[in-house]
Amino acid sequence: MVQKAFGCTSTKKRLRHVAKVVKRIISPSQLSDHQVTHYSIPALSSTGAPVIESGTNIDSSKFIVTGGELLVAKINPHRGHLALVKETSGLTVCSSEFVPLDILSGNRRFFWYVMQSSAVRQQLISIGQSSTRSHMRVRPHDILSLEVPAPSESTQTAIADFLDRKTAAIDELIEKKQKLLALLAEKRAALINQAVTKGLDPKVPMKDSGIPWIRSIPAHWKTARIANVTKKVTNGFVGPTRGLFVDHGIPYLQSLHIKNNRIIFDSHYFVTPEWSSSKKKSILSACDVLVVQTGDIGQVAVVPPEFEGANCHALIILTPNLNDCHGEFLSWVLNSTFGFHSLKSVQTGALHPHLNCTHVREIRVPLPPKREQDDITRKLNHESQSIFEVGRSIRKQTALLAEYRQALITAAVTGQLDIGGAA
Repeated sequence: MVQKAFGCTSTKKRLRHVAKVVKRIISPSQLSDHQVTHYSIPALSSTGAPVIESGTNIDSSKFIVTGGELLVAKINPHRGHLALVKETSGLTVCSSEFVPLDILSGNRRFFWYVMQSSAVRQQLISIGQSSTRSHMRVRPHDILSLEVPAPSESTQTAIADFLDRKTAAIDELIEKKQKLLALLAEKRAALINQAVTKGLDPKVPMKDSGIPWIRSIPAHWKTARIANVTKKVTNGFVGPTRGLFVDHGIPYLQSLHIKNNRIIFDSHYFVTPEWSSSKKKSILSACDVLVVQTGDIGQVAVVPPEFEGANCHALIILTPNLNDCHGEFLSWVLNSTFGFHSLKSVQTGALHPHLNCTHVREIRVPLPPKREQDDITRKLNHESQSIFEVGRSIRKQTALLAEYRQALITAAVTGQLDIGGAA
């Protein structure tokens, strides 16, 4: 196949004609005496970079990489887990979940961009060996069979140089947007913590709270154990879910739906009314407070009216005693910096953080009069919504920049863009 690109004619080739798989295996025992630069899928997902760690922390065999290799993830290729290995003075390894490719001919940076292009990502998705999109795998042989553009090396270098400049500028803009989001998150956290621990009147007399992470509270406030301001503290359903879900029915809330005092039901899970009725303990009422029990400790949300009657999985359910405490206020308390630290302080398990109801019941919380709880809740709902709207706008802008970056890379490496006119 031939295409016109940048004033020259270039062909497409199978990746195996320009690259080979590198398999220099090293065992955990050989790593124990080294400080290692480690490329792993979790590290790339979290920071986009490798981690530097002691070899004693690594308990499985790895591939040695020396710099310049392209790392292509074998699992879930549609998520774009790719890396171009940087040269370091020490030992560098990568997870066996990557296919390390050594570029035999051509510009490494060009092929790094080629592997990021939509055209190649679509090929990776189409050859994924799985029945579900969330658990795809590709084989090294299939990766080497990918069809990639292969213009002259001088054109490759020109494209790579162009994309280096353009993507660096886009990445700088994205980084600025991400910093704005971080500042918004800090503003939100400070607003919540101030309101639920100090109230809305800055002139009110204060007293010692006797609660860790809160030095003082308004003198007319009380403090109480969660057990004393709730009618029920229980668990959502914790049994197996295989064969449980149906296309339509009763919404089934899980930890993935709880974020920043909101229930975001964008991943739809439903159970039958009959099954839900048989699990009455975990049927939700409006104003219940849901606390993530395992994993992302610190995520809490109040149940809004539209999820009245829903059921839930592996969440701690707090049903407030409305004579003493409103659910929305309790949820805001647990969403504060104070609430986060309180929940973290009673979690168990380092590898799989977990909360149990007994410990959560004992957490002490500030308790203003009910009218003041309402005032604080209204204030936080209003201010938080404003912050959310600003954040949503910034996230949309960031997403558009990422889409533009992707489109630019694809257009450049496939010859659809005149570099001379765009530079």
